[in-house]
Amino acid sequence: MHIEPGVVDGAKILLSYATAVGAFGLAGKMALDSVRHNGGVAALTVRSLITTALVFCFFEVFPHHAVGVSEVHLILGSTLLLMFGAGASAIGLALGLLIQGVFFAPFDLPQYGMNVTTLLVPLWGINALARRIISRNTAYVDTSYKQALALSTAYQGGIVAWVAFWALYGHGFSTENLANIGSFGIAYMSVILLEPLVDLGVLAAAKALARYSRGPIFNVRLHQPA
Repeated sequence: MHIEPGVVDGAKILLSYATAVGAFGLAGKMALDSVRHNGGVAALTVRSLITTALVFCFFEVFPHHAVGVSEVHLILGSTLLLMFGAGASAIGLALGLLIQGVFFAPFDLPQYGMNVTTLLVPLWGINALARRIISRNTAYVDTSYKQALALSTAYQGGIVAWVAFWALYGHGFSTENLANIGSFGIAYMSVILLEPLVDLGVLAAAKALARYSRGPIFNVRLHQPA
């Protein structure tokens, strides 16, 4: 989902600063909710350190390929949400992306506002979706495949939509640009198909190892209904 350099440039890049401010506002709201309802400041801090390390691995260690207007990454946004909560996931996505850019891909830093918007706004969306489709009486370790698929599809679909927006904003509706957007969207289907299986595998492991997956390191909702 990294926007390639040159897709949006010049004065147009100013819009990404505005959307990033909005995205950070959503992240702040999710973090504050986590402090209030999901273990407090200490738990949020520990989980954020873990999610930051994981996100850095997702971007820098996991296989990723440039396709069309962006890169295809296995980001596992819904997995992070279910395991660690929305606040820690938002902080981890923002910091992991920043660390990867500062130390390994400085050419991506001008696009940071676009990329962080592309990650955080869909996370906020699936956080709201999870509250609607997963009953308050259901612990996250009991999430069904249908629910995991809905969350993954919504998150990855949000990423594709934002990438398409930035590409169209930067280069318009030319045939070549539309083809590049289409190839990126099709390539991301592999992530949409894989992520729910990863979600269920991780949640099954958390359920089987409940002795180790309870406590402040993980989302309170992982084992406890709301």
